[in-house]
Amino acid sequence: MEIMDVVNRNDEVIGTAARDEVYQKALCHRIVHVLIFNDKNEMALQRRSATVSFCPLHWSTAVGGHVKSKESYAEAALREYDEELGTKSRLEFFSKDYYEAKGSPSKFIVAFKTIFNGPFKFDRTVVESVDFFAIEKINEMVEKGEKFHPELLFLLGKYFF
Repeated sequence: MEIMDVVNRNDEVIGTAARDEVYQKALCHRIVHVLIFNDKNEMALQRRSATVSFCPLHWSTAVGGHVKSKESYAEAALREYDEELGTKSRLEFFSKDYYEAKGSPSKFIVAFKTIFNGPFKFDRTVVESVDFFAIEKINEMVEKGEKFHPELLFLLGKYFF
């Protein structure tokens, strides 16, 4: 069972809860994303597998996941990076945002960035594919209506489009 910190609007820990409870009770929590760029400044996107519970077959950041209780954002990012893509590289802080969306608990999203050209050894139970795209191409994909994870759309809209 995954235990997560519950936080207030100042990102201060006010309790803990199991992941299911966080979503059932819409409790504010912490999320990390890793933006991976290659040497051509193209962004890696992960296409989530058909078997994941949230946003199957949607494009997402290369790495994303929940911060566990007592885990730092950086520790969570490196753990998720290894779990999802089977590798790691040096991470640099990119952004921290408070995120609210209809039908989803509020959360703090902390994004890190890195330059890494691969290879990736991704877990095919959660990741269908990983590909690099120019930001302009990603914008075209969004405009054409391809399926994108809402947190990726938030980050793209705020920082790239």
